[in-house]
Amino acid sequence: MRRRLILCLVFGLVWLTSNPGLGQIGDPQDLMLPLVKSYDLLEAGKLAEAKKVYEAILEKHPENPLALNNLGAILVREQDYQRALNCLERALPQAKGFKVLVNRLCDVDGVCLAFRPAAVEYGNHNLESLIAINIEMVKEKFAASQKEE
Repeated sequence: MRRRLILCLVFGLVWLTSNPGLGQIGDPQDLMLPLVKSYDLLEAGKLAEAKKVYEAILEKHPENPLALNNLGAILVREQDYQRALNCLERALPQAKGFKVLVNRLCDVDGVCLAFRPAAVEYGNHNLESLIAINIEMVKEKFAASQKEE
């Protein structure tokens, strides 16, 4: 609980910002509504619905780092750590150059953070570094789950 409080204070809600790299993975306006909808479903605990939206986004934009990251968060909740790592590791190189304004997040089982986007002009954090943190947390949880078996 303390970890969650600290993370919420540090990160808060994530706002996806406009940046030149977005043109490589799809029109940000085209993605904004489904990314927000899927995050809201995730936060409301409607994981199956959120997962379907992320998968639909990734069919059209297979390298969208925010959709990959947030799908990874759902897979963590499902305890499918290997697939979660695969999503996060795919997202990491795509996130290079993405700036986000951290202002809200979703803590999934104290392990993987999902981010809710909103358009703003400038961000203050690199999405790449946030995904790297998620990768480390999932690796630790995966290793711990392997010891339990």
